[in-house]
Amino acid sequence: MTAKAGTPGAAHRPAHWVRTRLRADPGTALLTAALAFVTVLLSVAVPRVTDRGADAALRDYVHRQGIHATSLHFSSKARPSDTAADLDAVDRQLVERVGGKLALSPAGLAHGSVTDSVPMFNPGYRRVSDSAPPRLSLAHLAGLADRVTLTEGSRPGPATAGAPLPVMVSRTAAELVGIKVGDVVDSGSTGPDSRRTAVVTGLFRVNDPLDPFWTGLGCPDRPCLNIDLEHGNWLGATGFVDGDSLAGLTGWGTSVQNFWRVAVDPAPLRADRLERTRADVLPLVSGPGVAALADATGRADLRSVSTLPVILDRAAERYRAAMALSAIGPAGVAGVAVVVLCLAAALGIDRRAAELGLLRARGGSRGGVLLRLLGEGAVTVLPAAALGAVLALVLLPTPRWGLAVAAGLGTTLLALLALPARAALLWDRPRPTGRGRRVVGELALLAVTAVAVAEVRRRGVGHSGRGVDPLLVAAPLLLAVAGGLLLARIEPVATGRLAALVGRGRGLIGFLGLARAARDGSGRRRPSALPLLALLIAVTATGFGATLLASVDHGRLHAGRVATGGDIAVSVPDYATLPDPFLKAVGGLPGARSATAVRVDQRARFVGAGPNDYTKVTLVVAEPTAYAAIARTLGAGAFDPAKLAGTPGGPDTPVPALFSRDLAARLAAGAPTLHLSTASELRTTVAGIVTATPALPEPEQPFVVVPSGPAVERLPELGRWTGWLAVGDGLDPGRIRSLLLERGLVEPTGLDKLIADEAAAAGRGSHGLPPAYRVGSSREYAAQLADDPLQQAAGRLFWYAAPASAGFAVLAVLLTLLRAAPDRTAVLARLRTMGLRPRQGLALIIAEALPRTLAASAGGAGVAVLAAVLLGPAFDLSTLVGAGTGGSLDPAPLPVLLPTAGLTLVACLGVVLETLVAGRRQIATELRAGES
Repeated sequence: MTAKAGTPGAAHRPAHWVRTRLRADPGTALLTAALAFVTVLLSVAVPRVTDRGADAALRDYVHRQGIHATSLHFSSKARPSDTAADLDAVDRQLVERVGGKLALSPAGLAHGSVTDSVPMFNPGYRRVSDSAPPRLSLAHLAGLADRVTLTEGSRPGPATAGAPLPVMVSRTAAELVGIKVGDVVDSGSTGPDSRRTAVVTGLFRVNDPLDPFWTGLGCPDRPCLNIDLEHGNWLGATGFVDGDSLAGLTGWGTSVQNFWRVAVDPAPLRADRLERTRADVLPLVSGPGVAALADATGRADLRSVSTLPVILDRAAERYRAAMALSAIGPAGVAGVAVVVLCLAAALGIDRRAAELGLLRARGGSRGGVLLRLLGEGAVTVLPAAALGAVLALVLLPTPRWGLAVAAGLGTTLLALLALPARAALLWDRPRPTGRGRRVVGELALLAVTAVAVAEVRRRGVGHSGRGVDPLLVAAPLLLAVAGGLLLARIEPVATGRLAALVGRGRGLIGFLGLARAARDGSGRRRPSALPLLALLIAVTATGFGATLLASVDHGRLHAGRVATGGDIAVSVPDYATLPDPFLKAVGGLPGARSATAVRVDQRARFVGAGPNDYTKVTLVVAEPTAYAAIARTLGAGAFDPAKLAGTPGGPDTPVPALFSRDLAARLAAGAPTLHLSTASELRTTVAGIVTATPALPEPEQPFVVVPSGPAVERLPELGRWTGWLAVGDGLDPGRIRSLLLERGLVEPTGLDKLIADEAAAAGRGSHGLPPAYRVGSSREYAAQLADDPLQQAAGRLFWYAAPASAGFAVLAVLLTLLRAAPDRTAVLARLRTMGLRPRQGLALIIAEALPRTLAASAGGAGVAVLAAVLLGPAFDLSTLVGAGTGGSLDPAPLPVLLPTAGLTLVACLGVVLETLVAGRRQIATELRAGES
């Protein structure tokens, strides 16, 4: 029967178990919820951070390639009947069809018609060389009127039959070539009785030369200087016609091409959809897709060219290589988090062992008790986990959520099931084969670790084109786990031996603390391996990540030195020479360990017996001692300077020289004669063979290095220095640039001035220096390499992983102290009644907790160094370095010791803080509590 309201039966209904249990211990419930919140937040946030970094890196990489490289370029032969409206219609068709698959950039869209260039034979027009008159190409650009401003004359109108074709050119080109408004440009004959002519109706200036619209369209705002060693150098200009004059372009030059540039917008690109994007681009470049476009536009000869598929392939390779390296840090955090969750569950079950045993003794079934524990976890873990997951999803928006949600669900299940699983293991009956199973499990883990290390060394990590391999990425974590298990067997024995040694002395505190540490502080003979394992994994992951990042920084600096030719490299154009005042000024700068002036002649050659039997080489003239020191510092072509010690002599006396390997194999025996660009000759003899040299970090052709003293003695013109190299830590590139501006500039003349002016107009100067004047710095180069979002995203994951691992490790230490807190507090209370002073109590707890912390820190540092030694040769850091000379992982003690010392200090401070809090408990309360 159901009791009525107000009856005694209704007043004595049993309270809900979960509610009663949580009210009884709200502190534990809050700590469990906080732990679940933090772990789920991190597990969801890491994939989101990775995705955001990968997307940003992809978009930046594609954007840096420029609109011309990332656009689809369509072309077809012009028809005599083509009009501007016809070209516009084709452009709309292409934009519509390509835009259906790819996002487009309106600023980069361009189309029109262009001819090849023809000579301008007008008298008075400037010729760079006598045999090559200036040349003019004609073009029509849609939307040109909105991007230029007429400065003189009028815009060209429609062409009239039999009259010259109206065109307009840029004012800069007209002034340099000598074109004036009203000039009739005579471009030669196309037949026996006809001539190609154009009349200049106006001059214009480009509103914004940096507008993406002009990318890849030649040099419409200035003359183009074309270097042609065979037919002579010539200036080129572009004349623009009206849209109604397209028919007049036919016959100008040898061909007329219609073109359409469809620019792809990199902003919507996603790293996880690279393959799909590439699959959308490829049909638009070749194959049936281009044929379909040709049918749709009515242009049967439509062709498509684009480097975008190659760029996407490179981006995918970079992404896969970087993700394989950056996943190592989060893997370490995941390992520490799993250990901490298991440790928290073990702590909770151990403290409630008597309660759970009482429930079983009073008739509670195993399944019923486990369900009640699961209910407790659901009330505390699920809301906190949901809050952490939602917070990560909201604060780190990204289109991808699958991996993040899966990681959050896995972490939530682990936090939810850890407590019931620990209770179930506690109730298992002890089996006689239990110790054997532990040994078998540890041996199996060691075997898996050995296999992972062997696979890493065989296949490598971080190579282009390889993605994230869980086994290879987990290799450092597996080494840490294996090291932790070995240390868990060694540390109690070593601590017990140390306690025995300390016990022979007169002090009691050290012996008692070490003895309790050897017995886990709570009476167990075999301490739990989880606290030590958590701290060791954290130290290993942090130390290994620090080693990797330090190797990346070192690799960037090395790549910068190799690319620069030293820590500082000064180079000037061929027409200039570094004057003595400048060389004296930079030679007196502090911080330079080795420095030398050099001369580089890239047009030297060795001439054979036949008329076409010659070998182009690059000649380097330098002072041997300083140059050898620079080569040793760079690791590029180190040699003994004594080999280049020359003897005085006349022009026929050979000069000792270093030859590149391929050049030495090509030359015949004897003293080869070097023919210089100045028409002089220099006899040389092979004094050594090197594969590289500082002045030519990436030589495109064979090279020869000769000592400056003997070479200048025989040919004084070799003393015209065109460069300066130095290595040293204190060299300031800004100061050297200032000295170069003050004492090292030479005004160009003739063709050199045209080249310099053209380079200046194209914006190729830097740091206030004229074009072709360069001061390179290895540190500035390294900073440019580091300015890569992909590298920065990978590095951020390591830096995020370090504090996360440290936090979990400190939490593991605190949980260990809390696990033994009741027994330790009772011992302290009884010892206080025997005269133990508060400072001695603090020393006792530190002596109990410190051995394991120090052992784990030392073991983690050792495993981190061991991991760098074992796995280092297999790591390719080129992707993170940003250069092919990035090298591999180099073990170094300092990157490991610094984070290890910091983590140990934080853990020890946590121990002291917990001890001070525990010491405030009332002794009388502990004494009344009695023993367990």
